[in-house]
Amino acid sequence: MADDPIPPEATRWLTAFAAELGTDPPDDTTTAALLELAGVAAHASQRAAAPIACWLVARAGVRPVDGLATARSVEPPSV
Repeated sequence: MADDPIPPEATRWLTAFAAELGTDPPDDTTTAALLELAGVAAHASQRAAAPIACWLVARAGVRPVDGLATARSVEPPSV
């Protein structure tokens, strides 16, 4: 499907990974929010911030779409 946020191979891998973790894979809306969150984090800081930002959202128990809104509001620290 052309509207899928990630390629089918990635979807299959994430589905298998989620099963191994004993959870469900994210739906398309959640996946899209996580990818956008990762993009915001990477562009606002460095590429390494992307997966850590997603982890922080999960650890905080925040919905990805809400974490995305928060990420957009964070000002980069002054150097």
